[in-house]
Amino acid sequence: MTIKNKFISAPFSAYLQRGEPVQDDELTRVGPGTPAGEYLRRYWQPVALASELKDAPHRIRIMGEDLVAFRDGQNRVGVLQLHCAHRGTSLEFGIVSAAGIRCCYHGWLFDVDGKILEMPSEPPNSKLKSRLYQGAYPAMELHGIVFAYMGPPDKKPDFPVYDSYELEGFRHEPGLSPVLPCNWLQVRENTMDPVHTSFLHTIVSGTQFTDEFGVIPELAWKETPVGMIYIASRRVGDNVWVRILDVMLPNIHQVPALWEDGNEVRIRTRPVQTVYTVPVDDTNTRVFRMVHIDKQNEWGAERHAQLRFGQSGGRPYEEAQRRPGDFEAMVSQGALPDHAAEHLVSSDRGVIMLRKLLREGIRAVQEGQDPKGWLKESPKVVPTFTQDTVLRVPKTGDDGQDKELLREIGQRVAVGDYSAGAVAVEA
Repeated sequence: MTIKNKFISAPFSAYLQRGEPVQDDELTRVGPGTPAGEYLRRYWQPVALASELKDAPHRIRIMGEDLVAFRDGQNRVGVLQLHCAHRGTSLEFGIVSAAGIRCCYHGWLFDVDGKILEMPSEPPNSKLKSRLYQGAYPAMELHGIVFAYMGPPDKKPDFPVYDSYELEGFRHEPGLSPVLPCNWLQVRENTMDPVHTSFLHTIVSGTQFTDEFGVIPELAWKETPVGMIYIASRRVGDNVWVRILDVMLPNIHQVPALWEDGNEVRIRTRPVQTVYTVPVDDTNTRVFRMVHIDKQNEWGAERHAQLRFGQSGGRPYEEAQRRPGDFEAMVSQGALPDHAAEHLVSSDRGVIMLRKLLREGIRAVQEGQDPKGWLKESPKVVPTFTQDTVLRVPKTGDDGQDKELLREIGQRVAVGDYSAGAVAVEA
């Protein structure tokens, strides 16, 4: 096998970079027993939309495991291992019942916790029914999304209720992107790379959000109790626009409005969506979304389309080539990322920090410890930081001083201090 030269410093040297890609198995492999797989399984994960659970079972694949989800006649949600404990028939062909799901092959009836309720072909006095369970995972619903906990039973945490789930005056719409044919990590890392919005979504592809996104911001990244944030501070005339995005470990992030332009003063507008990056397996990923809509400021179809632009495939190749979106940028990195071929720079500090936090969490689980963001006993509401804040702060001094001012204001806004603005008006 050819060994690849990571860093070449001469023209026409592609020959020196041939060779097999080097996989980062610690972060990318997600099946049962893998380091990242066991780490991800310590948290509640979205597995289906509630609307997908109708009168027939719904087959799903999450983190390399084949499962079946269903809603029984008592409105309970079940998530069971796909193959029947009897002879392995797939429960996707089962019968959703008044209580549980019945295998089509010999009629065994399983409760949502995997308990066998009926074995019609066995003698009534058979004791097997009380000794054997079908594999099952705890499941629950929130705002149209079905979540499951797939980790060790004795480590099951409370379901974390982030403040964005409880926004007064908001309604919440669930969504699900088609499968992205790439590893979960390159989708997750995209969220801590605010510089790409200035190029991919504005300069290169044309304005997909607003023209003001084309201004490269002053950047900072900080840890939070459950993850990390980026702070992007831009000048828009006499205003300073501070945009903050959360990552809640291991695979949740929140997004502020994509139509913000920084021209009107406002204090802490809330996130427009919470996004869950869920591995299907090592080389496929699904993205669940919980869209938060202010009932007093309903969006039109154009803004809904803006949230979805470039987030999935299916566009004609030439159109995608001339106007690429996140899908093309992430998926074209390859099914599995080759970190050995990267050359990270100063604007990648958020990606570097995120990988560090993920590795720390993975290694904590391997060592029998609790990872960051894992909440055995969750507070009633977990605070988050995602926002757009625009303050009236006229430019003073030279460009260097103004950049320092932008960074200072961003840090203050991140801790809830909005006093830098000459005008502060609640959004």
